Amino acid sequence: MGEEQLSETTTVTAFSIVDSSRLSTFVISILLIVYGSFRSLNLERENKEKEKEKEKAPYTSTDNESQMQTIDTCQAMFLPVGASASLLIMFLFFDSLQMIFAIFTAILATVAFAFLLLPMCQYMIQPCAGAQKISFGMCGRFTAAEIVAFCLSFMIVCVWILTGHWLLMDALGMGLCVAFIALVRLPSLKVSTMLLVGLLIYDVFWVFFSSYIFSANVMVKVATRPAENPVGLFAKKLHLTGLVRDAPKLSLPAKLVFPSSQNSSHFNMLGLGDIVMPGLLLCFVLRYDTYKKSQLTSVEAGVPPPPNYVQRISYFHCSLIGYFLGLLTATVSSEVFKAAQPALLYLVPFTLLPLLTMAYLKGDLRRMWHEPFIQSSAPKHLEV
Repeated sequence: MGEEQLSETTTVTAFSIVDSSRLSTFVISILLIVYGSFRSLNLERENKEKEKEKEKAPYTSTDNESQMQTIDTCQAMFLPVGASASLLIMFLFFDSLQMIFAIFTAILATVAFAFLLLPMCQYMIQPCAGAQKISFGMCGRFTAAEIVAFCLSFMIVCVWILTGHWLLMDALGMGLCVAFIALVRLPSLKVSTMLLVGLLIYDVFWVFFSSYIFSANVMVKVATRPAENPVGLFAKKLHLTGLVRDAPKLSLPAKLVFPSSQNSSHFNMLGLGDIVMPGLLLCFVLRYDTYKKSQLTSVEAGVPPPPNYVQRISYFHCSLIGYFLGLLTATVSSEVFKAAQPALLYLVPFTLLPLLTMAYLKGDLRRMWHEPFIQSSAPKHLEV
């Protein structure tokens, strides 16, 4: 009898894991990380090309303002503290500040989703409009593709505010993920480790231990708490009862949600931080793989590839497999314990430990830890 119950429990757990909502979470989170990482790599190449153009013609205007931001050691140390303070403010003062949260999120989501749509708009519009920029005074100068991407993004955000549909919320969340991964850089493995370990402690504390202090799971409460619709609040002040009644509450795009195929009222959830923070690490190792490949190509042209299989495995593929296994472990744990799990508790070790081990085996650990992208002086004459 006990064996039959155990078999039934195992079968139910297995079906829950392969549910369409779980599979959607796996596929989309990995695609967002891969796309964001390669988008960051392309932006870096574009910046280098602009720098070369500026060196050739120093008096011409090339708009060489880099959009990328690099996290330094101090920021990596204090980011988990700042995240904790923000989470606590949202938990304690959400009712008073929900209008500010909703408006700020809508503005941020508009810019991020425009960034996501930009390559598609460039592909469609650039052959007709070219790359000439239109001046908007103090706001800056923008190409036709950037203006179209922003207008489309603004329309989608407006529809989301009016409907509150989960699909639009997911789309805006995807834009935030891609923009953050592409525009924020980690400079070294040391900073990456400090940031991810700090956020692991942050995630574990607020999921597992916050209920002992605040009598509620702070992380889950904030993540699932809907905000009042700004349209509804304005309508209430203007005494427009029809709009007040029709305006839905907004679930802010700080997570991706997917409805279960077994129960349409049940949504599986993954926080954007569980995609973005490991995504920053994978973006860093992709940049290092590309940099190391370019160095080897220029210094050792014509030399056959090393016979060691460890040398052939890229850091990016190793970390991506680790991310998949970490996400799978987090999913299994949530099904087994029937409770919310801090995903970074599984994602950080599964991505960081294999990366550190491989870097040690390849002999790159010291360089990746401190200054991975400083060019080493190549010898003028190679001994044969």
